[in-house]
Amino acid sequence: MDSPAIRDSTVLVTGGAGFIGSHLVDALVPHNEVRVLDNFTTGDPAHLPDDVTVIEGDVGDPIALQEAARGVDVIFHHAAVVSVTQSVDRPRQSNRTNLEAGLLVLEQARQEDARVVVASSAAVYGHPEELPVSETASTNPTSPYGVQKLALDEYARLYAELYDLPTVALRYFNVYGPRQRGPYSGVISTFLEQARADEPITIEGDGQQSRDFVHVSDVVRANLRAATTDAVGEAYNVGTGERTTIRDLAETVRDATESSSSIAHREPRPGDIRHSGADTAKTARELGFEARVGLESGIRSLVERDAGVPTRGDPETAVELPGE
Repeated sequence: MDSPAIRDSTVLVTGGAGFIGSHLVDALVPHNEVRVLDNFTTGDPAHLPDDVTVIEGDVGDPIALQEAARGVDVIFHHAAVVSVTQSVDRPRQSNRTNLEAGLLVLEQARQEDARVVVASSAAVYGHPEELPVSETASTNPTSPYGVQKLALDEYARLYAELYDLPTVALRYFNVYGPRQRGPYSGVISTFLEQARADEPITIEGDGQQSRDFVHVSDVVRANLRAATTDAVGEAYNVGTGERTTIRDLAETVRDATESSSSIAHREPRPGDIRHSGADTAKTARELGFEARVGLESGIRSLVERDAGVPTRGDPETAVELPGE
């Protein structure tokens, strides 16, 4: 099912030059007035199209946020410190960005009477007791990052209840796709870099741990759904509902790149979650959203893109608003 159109609206994307945010901006720009608030700590201004209004500043700065959010209809809040390790090393710093700034966004949205779509995370669940993980599962985060995302998740729900502010929290599982770069990029981008260089593809642990990998184009579609749904004040899983072991992922990457890389193992990361996978029933039922990009297809599109093969017309990984 295609995402409902967002047209003729004024929208703000915090962290809009980042990995997920910039793809969302691309999908919104053709039919909306789009603003981006980003401090470019990790975001890249080259990812942004020309016809957006860019406010360079920190989402935790009330003046910059007020300027960016004035008169908006929808705020997509994606600015965050996404590194779990960084949140462990500097919990107060990450809390300022991931929670305190998020609360500022909700408060500013109250002033503007604007809908807020919050980027949350599967990290809120910690080590799941059952698989797949539903939105009603126990929430036991294992990192400050997970605690911060859970608290913002709860604030979003509370603002809907207390202030009748339309909010939706999207709990992303393992997102991958183009523009995912840097020291805190996902395992897929890391494996692809190793495979392209014919270096060993390095797995932490025995490789039998599993994850739910969801393509960024599907994440964008979920955001577009959340921006128009009547089912507000809720949190929704955003994943495929399918789990892949890290060993199978490494082999898929090696096959897609036609690499001669070996697959190596090293010590597992302390506290690493063994298995994670989304129960997507509520998201399908209430948002009308289901992921449509399979993992092999998504990895193949990344390999082709990096090889210079045109992918704009790929019907699976393209994000288009209805009627285009």
